Amino acid sequence: MNKSELVDAMAADAGITKAQAKEALDSFTNNVTKALAKKDKVALVGFGTFSTSERSAREGVNPQTKKKIKIAAKTVAKFKPGAQLADAVNEGK
Repeated sequence: MNKSELVDAMAADAGITKAQAKEALDSFTNNVTKALAKKDKVALVGFGTFSTSERSAREGVNPQTKKKIKIAAKTVAKFKPGAQLADAVNEGK
């Protein structure tokens, strides 16, 4: 499912226009992004938790040249699914 398909589904489920659904989705993603940029967590009970994690600097290997390279430390976004989401996914098996 891509963004436009998600907007269509949200509009149909909520009985709102596609423009309103897009605005709501954009607001959600913008606010999650702002929270993660401040290293805050966003917990949606039953759905999951968005958080950040620090990845330390390390040494890697360029697969084409086989030379060692330095990979800089960085902050990465993480998502941990909640129990209801995990159960719903497992029921689909």
